[in-house]
Amino acid sequence: MKRKSMSTVYLAAVSYSVITGLSFLFGKIGLEYSNPLDLLAYRFSAGFLGISIPILFKWITLDINMKMLGKILPLTLFYPLAFFAFQTYGLQYIQSSEAGILLALLPVFTMILADYFLNEKTTTLQKISVLLSVSGAVYISYKKSTSLEFDNIKGIILMLISILSFAIYSVMARKLTQEFKSIELSFIMISVSLIAFNVLALGRHILSGDIMSFFSPVKDLRFIMAVFYLGVLSSFVTSFLSNYVLSKIESSKMSVFSNLSTVISILAGMVFLKEEIFYYHIIGSFLIILGVMGVNFLDKESLSRYRQ
Repeated sequence: MKRKSMSTVYLAAVSYSVITGLSFLFGKIGLEYSNPLDLLAYRFSAGFLGISIPILFKWITLDINMKMLGKILPLTLFYPLAFFAFQTYGLQYIQSSEAGILLALLPVFTMILADYFLNEKTTTLQKISVLLSVSGAVYISYKKSTSLEFDNIKGIILMLISILSFAIYSVMARKLTQEFKSIELSFIMISVSLIAFNVLALGRHILSGDIMSFFSPVKDLRFIMAVFYLGVLSSFVTSFLSNYVLSKIESSKMSVFSNLSTVISILAGMVFLKEEIFYYHIIGSFLIILGVMGVNFLDKESLSRYRQ
């Protein structure tokens, strides 16, 4: 792949990390006003609105058929459905910093699955790089939290299932992203999630006879802002970006970018909230960035070029 094309791919991967890095914060805000199922319904309603606008104005075109649906629908069970559902429910029981530590395990899960199912072999240096990235994210999350307890096994299990779901999606999507357009994959994923979560949420309220409570959170601007961020940016845009990146590079390389989200959250706190930077932020960020670079530039192909 040309250097200019690879720059675009890595820019997309970093953008994915930036958006994901702030998603836990907005998820927590949304849960202050709504329950997990209702928040997911609002989230993907906003996501569907976001993806529909460029389609309605014909800025992008779709070519979807039944054969495509048959291949993509199984993928949606893992992402976005299982990933966001288990993540949202998990955030009810554990802190966002604890969720960040667990999310750091994603590259490990993905590397193991990609090796087994896709035969994506990684070098010893790449494996070491993954561990460096994971250790950096865990180190920062541990040091910056004064009440890290991991005392709720339910929240841990839900988050681990969420992370495993995304790892499975990354492996399954690797081939499909090379067969279909990223925007088509994203449209189907968002549409399926819109239908599934709205049917479940509205059905629950209808059965309990309190349908108006479903609409009550929209009175608060903070909830609207959280839903907009989670739906348009953290669902539609990240879905498009992840599908695009997976069509260009190995799933093991893509997954390690998730740990950059920790670095992004630190920079955002420094720039927008005037938070202090401590020694452990620098050490952890260095390990994460070193790990990301190692996974992406220490594969067999790159090493063979260096030796020539």
